[in-house]
Amino acid sequence: MEVDDIDKLFGELKGSFDTSEPTDGHRQRFLAKLEASSTEVAKTKKKRFGWKPLSIAAAVLLLCTIGFNLLNTSPSVQQQVSKISPEITNTEYYFASVIEDQVKKMQKESTPETQKLIADTMIQLRNLDSDYKKMEQDLLDGGNSKLILSAMITNFQTRIDLLNEVLEQIEEIKNFKNYENENITA
Repeated sequence: MEVDDIDKLFGELKGSFDTSEPTDGHRQRFLAKLEASSTEVAKTKKKRFGWKPLSIAAAVLLLCTIGFNLLNTSPSVQQQVSKISPEITNTEYYFASVIEDQVKKMQKESTPETQKLIADTMIQLRNLDSDYKKMEQDLLDGGNSKLILSAMITNFQTRIDLLNEVLEQIEEIKNFKNYENENITA
């Protein structure tokens, strides 16, 4: 019969094992060391445990804040104005589309002779638009709504009149240029 590796190992180590009784108080020292190591493990677990709920709470708070901000967006100035006067929204849409069409026509007619005129007109339109935004804010702040609404409509009409005048001037410049070209070639 073959000898197992374990039996062979024990055979070689025979007589070298410590078989004497431990000294007095060994058990108490062992239990004290065991208890000390278990309290260290408990402290490290408590430290780890302390961060986990805190990080979860922070994540939940962050998600709640983002959700609240997404759901509780304040209405825009346009929405607030339309609540005060629904008619102004329709009027604004109409005038804005007319102005946009005229601006496109004006820019389409751009030539080196008319560039300065067009640039000046665009500056004037931006100034009128900033005035309009101020009037919207005045309306929201509770000013005389009839007076402000009238001024807002006048602002749009002023923009349209300005664009009509500029388009007429551009047409005159084109006609003058054509007239000069006809005289030169004749």
